Amino acid sequence: MASGRLRPLVSFIRGVQATSTRVSPLLQHGCPHVVIPPPCYVRHYATKKSKAKAKGQVAKVSINAALVEDIISLEEVQEDMATVLATLKEDFSRNLGIRTSPGALDHILVTTKDGKCPLNQLGQISMKSSQLMVVNMTSNPEATAAVTRALQESSMKLNPEVEGTIIRVPIPKVTREHRENLAKLAKEFSNKAKESVRRVRTKALVHIKKAKEGVSEDTVRLIEKQVQQMADSYTADIDKQLATKTKELLG
Repeated sequence: MASGRLRPLVSFIRGVQATSTRVSPLLQHGCPHVVIPPPCYVRHYATKKSKAKAKGQVAKVSINAALVEDIISLEEVQEDMATVLATLKEDFSRNLGIRTSPGALDHILVTTKDGKCPLNQLGQISMKSSQLMVVNMTSNPEATAAVTRALQESSMKLNPEVEGTIIRVPIPKVTREHRENLAKLAKEFSNKAKESVRRVRTKALVHIKKAKEGVSEDTVRLIEKQVQQMADSYTADIDKQLATKTKELLG
């Protein structure tokens, strides 16, 4: 009875053998108890994690600056932001050095009757020992008091001693507290840099809004996104500079 029920199945399988170019070896030997399962199609669904990642990604905008130069100069906006980053790097280099050398005092600005002037243009700086620097004010004795005040007010926490036209500058030992203070100062510099980038961005956005007349909304929106991307990029660079400097200062 069972074999009678299988006869139609065997006939079907043999028919498949006759028309198919790729047949299971078992079927070629006429095994009636082997059934080929139907093909399995698998659909891959996005996981919550992949969806969240895709949602967090923002499509980047790239505009040809020449096409929108009548509205705003994107090159000037980028140059202004680049200047902010360059100033931050310079501040880090000049004001936050662990090791002291005669050049460490060069950047200190001294307020004189003729305006602000770098210290190294007013006095001759020399290193007497690892713990003592000397500023010779013989060529500009009238600026001795101003230089002394500038040294006292500098971020290096110096306590100069004046002897006529000679200013002795004891170099404090590099303590953990001093390193931490420098790290805090680095944070302040980076925050000011971020504020400057935001000011550049705000100024650009205001300029774009004023130029809206005669410009499509889509174009305005793309330019605004471009400016925001530039600001985000330079802000990220500032964070990288801060992280590197903090690691250097704290060891």
